Amino acid sequence: MKGKYLFGGLLMALLGAVIALVAYTRIVDKPAAIFLKDTSQIETPEARAYLTALQMQPGQVDFTYAAEQTVHAVVHVRTKTMVQQPQNPIMEWFYGDRYSSRPREVAGYGSGVIITPDGYIITNNHVIENAENIEVKLNDNRVLAAEVIGRDPSTDIALIKVKAENLSFLKYGDSDKLKVGEWVLAVGNPFNLTSTVTAGIVSAKGRNLGILDNDYRIESFIQTDAALNMGNSGGALVDTKGLLVGITSAIYSPSGAYAGNSFAIPVSIVSKVVDDLKQFGEVQRALIGVNIVDVTSEIAKKQNLSEVRGAMITDVREGGSAADANLKKDDVIIKFNGVPVNNATELQEQVGKQRPGDRVNITYIRNGREFTVPVTLKNISGTTEVVERGSGSGAVFGARFEPVTSADKKKYGVDNGVKIVEISDGLFRDLGLRRGTIITTINNKKVNNADDVRSAAGVNERSFKSVAGVTPEGRQFHYQYGN
Repeated sequence: MKGKYLFGGLLMALLGAVIALVAYTRIVDKPAAIFLKDTSQIETPEARAYLTALQMQPGQVDFTYAAEQTVHAVVHVRTKTMVQQPQNPIMEWFYGDRYSSRPREVAGYGSGVIITPDGYIITNNHVIENAENIEVKLNDNRVLAAEVIGRDPSTDIALIKVKAENLSFLKYGDSDKLKVGEWVLAVGNPFNLTSTVTAGIVSAKGRNLGILDNDYRIESFIQTDAALNMGNSGGALVDTKGLLVGITSAIYSPSGAYAGNSFAIPVSIVSKVVDDLKQFGEVQRALIGVNIVDVTSEIAKKQNLSEVRGAMITDVREGGSAADANLKKDDVIIKFNGVPVNNATELQEQVGKQRPGDRVNITYIRNGREFTVPVTLKNISGTTEVVERGSGSGAVFGARFEPVTSADKKKYGVDNGVKIVEISDGLFRDLGLRRGTIITTINNKKVNNADDVRSAAGVNERSFKSVAGVTPEGRQFHYQYGN
C-alpha cells in the first residue's frame, strides 16, 4: 500500500517538473529579440542630474551677467606710506633697527571702481589717505601709477586717476530706487584676493553708523548681507543689471572680519561728490545752517505730532540758509524738495546731493501746522559762491589744508588749527612738515582754515617767521625762522 502512495508522489513530482520546464522555455527563457520595437517612435525622457547641477528655473535670479560686467571694472588699489616710528633710544641701543625711530614704509590695499574709459577711479578716502604712493592693478594684471584728483573725508570718497584708455567701466544706477530685499553683488579684493564676487540682499537703507570723523560727515549707508572683508573697501556694489549703486565701505564686526552686516555709500551721494571733485577739485557742500536730531516718541508727543518721523531743529545758525527762510528752533522738517525725510540721516543725504546756490523747498511742522518755504542753500563760508580749489581748504605754498575736526581737537589737545592733508614741493615741505601735521599758529596768529594760513603767512615765503602746532605723533612744536 505504501509503495502505491510512493509511486503516485513520484509521478506527481515528475509531472510538475515537466510543466515547469515547458513554462520556462516558452515564457522566461524566450529570446529577448521578440520584445524589440521600432525605437524611432519611442520618446526617451531627458536625463537630469538633479543632485549634481542646478537648472535655471523661471524667476530665479542670474548673477552671471552682473558679475561679468563688474569684475573688469573693479581694480586693486595698493598704497605705500612712510610712518614715523616713536623714539625709544634705549630699545634701539639694545635691539638695533628693529626699534629704530627712522620712518618705515607701510603698505596698504583696497579696491576701486573705474567709472570712465580714460581712467577715473572711485575709492574710499580711508584707503588712500596719507598715502605717498598709489598704484592700481587692473583685472588684466596691468599695474599703473595713480594720482589723487580729490578727496572728501565727509563722505569717505576719493577720486584717483590712471593714464590709460579704453578701460572697462561701470555706469551709475539709481540707489534711491533700491528696495529692501533686492539682490545686490559686492565686488572687490578682500585679503588681496583679486576680483572676488559676493552676493546678498539690501538689508536696510539710510544707516548712520557714526564712523566718519568729520564735523560735516554725511552717513546714509546701504546695509547688505553681502560678505565684505579687509580689502573690499572702495569696491563696487551693483544691482543685477551690473549698474553701480554703491561703494562698499565698512563692515560691522566684533572680530574685524565679516559677521553678517556690510555697508556701502549710495551712488546718489557718490556721483555728486565725484562730479564736484572732477569739476572743481573741491566738494561743493551745501548747508541748511541748522543742527538737527531725530524725532523720538517724546519729541512727537511734546510737539503734538501725529507721527514719529522727521528731523527736529535744535539750533539755527545766524546768517545761514535756515535763518534767512525764518526756520526756527523746534521746527520739524518732514520733506526736502518734496522727498519725505523720516530722520536726520535722510535729511543729510538729501542735502548732500545739492550745491551752494541751489534753491529747494523745505516742508516743516510748527505748532501742529505744516508749512513749505523756499530755501537758498549756502556753503560753509555762508555764501552761495562756488568753492574753487585753493580756496577755503585748498593749497597754500605747496600744502593743502582742512580744518581740524572736533575729534582732532580732543585727541591732540588743541582749540584750533588746520591739518595738512596733502603736501608737495613748497615752503611747508622745505620746513620739514609732513602730512597729518596740525598747524595752530603762523607768525603768532591763530589759523582755522586755508584762508587764515594764507593771510597769516603773507604774500611770499620771506614774510614767514614762525609756525607752531602738533606732529602726527602728538608732539608739540614751535619753530622760529629768520629774525
